[in-house]
Amino acid sequence: MASTLAADLLTTGQIDLVICFAPSVIVANDFRDALEAMCGERFDGQLGARGTALTYQAMLTQPESFWALLRNNRVLVIFDEIHHCAGQDPSDANAWGERIITHVQNQAAFTLALTGTPWRSDQRPIALARYGNDTVECDYRYGLDRAITDAVCRIPVLTLIDNEYVTLHTSDSSRAFSSLKNLLSARVCSYEDVLRSGDMIRYCLKKATDKLDQVRKQHPNAGGLIVAASVEHAHQISNLLHSTFGESACIATYQEADAQGIIRRYKQGAGKWIISVGMISEGTNIPRLRVCCHLTRIKTELYFRQVLGRILRAKGIQGDQAYFYMPAEPTLVEYANRLIEDVPDIHTVIRDFGPSIATTGDLDIQPVNTTIRVTAGGANIIEMGGTVTMKQDCSSNDTRTESLPSSIVSANYENRLAWSEQFRGDVLSVLGIPSHLKT
Repeated sequence: MASTLAADLLTTGQIDLVICFAPSVIVANDFRDALEAMCGERFDGQLGARGTALTYQAMLTQPESFWALLRNNRVLVIFDEIHHCAGQDPSDANAWGERIITHVQNQAAFTLALTGTPWRSDQRPIALARYGNDTVECDYRYGLDRAITDAVCRIPVLTLIDNEYVTLHTSDSSRAFSSLKNLLSARVCSYEDVLRSGDMIRYCLKKATDKLDQVRKQHPNAGGLIVAASVEHAHQISNLLHSTFGESACIATYQEADAQGIIRRYKQGAGKWIISVGMISEGTNIPRLRVCCHLTRIKTELYFRQVLGRILRAKGIQGDQAYFYMPAEPTLVEYANRLIEDVPDIHTVIRDFGPSIATTGDLDIQPVNTTIRVTAGGANIIEMGGTVTMKQDCSSNDTRTESLPSSIVSANYENRLAWSEQFRGDVLSVLGIPSHLKT
């Protein structure tokens, strides 16, 4: 859209130059490629070019002669993911926002500020944005509902992974919890402990690898993204992916000598998996990504939506789906529900029970009973309810301290967390297109 607009303004003689700012080198390069393809001009910043595409970081090193271009020419300035730039005036601005306020605002012929997440985690105002009642007033909003209807976004299918009986072991006892929410609410371990649990990782990878294999039968070059919490965590996941499922993955982190090259080669190739730590989040355009495991410790809504966005980009296929797997951490569950609500009138929650492939719990899993109920909003909620009989009665209490027999303890002693075989995935999805959006 930005490149089409730039081409139109150049063709009609309303501007002389286009300058684009983006949050990363790979996104800036994507913008440059799109501008050159749409406009038929060079955007490499060299003599005779019609403009350039730079990172926000590059703003800080531009000489005065660069900013003079905006005063002496009619320039369209494009800002991608503008929420990185904070401030309504220099007093409340960050470094990038200050450059915009000082050198671009009221000096560029046109500005186009884009973002998929129009807020900042620190609650500071966004540069160039207008506010009313503490909310951003956008000139144009293109939401997920419209994007799904237009087949430029895939339908998100989010699986929230939980466990019916997880235990935290200490030197003399074990405390049992009936859900991940209860475990984390007790503040007896961190969310990163959960993310590093071998059983949790293996279960998440099992669901994701099965789905990716299924998708690749129809789309042979489909890829999967795993977002890790740290470089060490990325290598732990890579080792488990290989040892448990025989799958290999390329790793893109700040420690790799050519991380951008790794991402570029993955984008252009047909390999299955790429594991990233902060390198593939916002703006990075890899359309073949269709499956994602969200295993990062970052729990902001902004980052959650940015990561999910990596697998939503479609190519005009109506009803195409993207699959997102994550632990059922309470704040992430809230974000997931809020995302699904962006597409009104129709969504489904499916509680999908499945045994873990990694645990050694001494369990007696009873038959699963299925019930269906219809909510007032018309959404079908399919609940699959079952019971798990342990060696000791865990009744209806959410948490309690007890001594467990060694037979029920997982071999994962690294963070003292053990998971029963009763993993489950609550699947949030939009099934079909709401009738009022059909064209």
